[in-house]
Amino acid sequence: MLSAGSKAPQFTLPDKDGNPVSLSDFFGKKVVLYFYPKDNTPGCTRQACAFAERLADFDRLGAVVIGVSKDSVASHQRFAQKHNLPFLLLSDPELQVIQAYGVWQEKKLYGKVSMGVVRSTYLIDESGMIEQVMPKVKPDQNAAEILAYWGID
Repeated sequence: MLSAGSKAPQFTLPDKDGNPVSLSDFFGKKVVLYFYPKDNTPGCTRQACAFAERLADFDRLGAVVIGVSKDSVASHQRFAQKHNLPFLLLSDPELQVIQAYGVWQEKKLYGKVSMGVVRSTYLIDESGMIEQVMPKVKPDQNAAEILAYWGID
């Protein structure tokens, strides 16, 4: 994983509508860049809905919320519609950004080892530097932890 104080790797990925979105589009704003394993799974749904519920707080901070997974554009579109998710979901099926941010890692589940996305969040400041790294976050607590970090309960 990358560390706080380093420059956030630049990227361009398609959003749920297929439109290209670049990290540089948000220069001058705080960015919550969160990586999650899979659309419409219980943990990922709870995490996304928690961000949606607190989006007004992120807006007040001038922060943009961006979720990234290896799911397709079409999958993101269905996920966003089903759960009324009003923030960006970016598709990274080639794992370019997922690997650049170091969240494609070995995972163990019931003794089985496989590679996958480790649920992680990067807070990127207005100048494109990584301000905070949150590895292995809990889906129900991630949004609240970020807001608490920035002084909002």
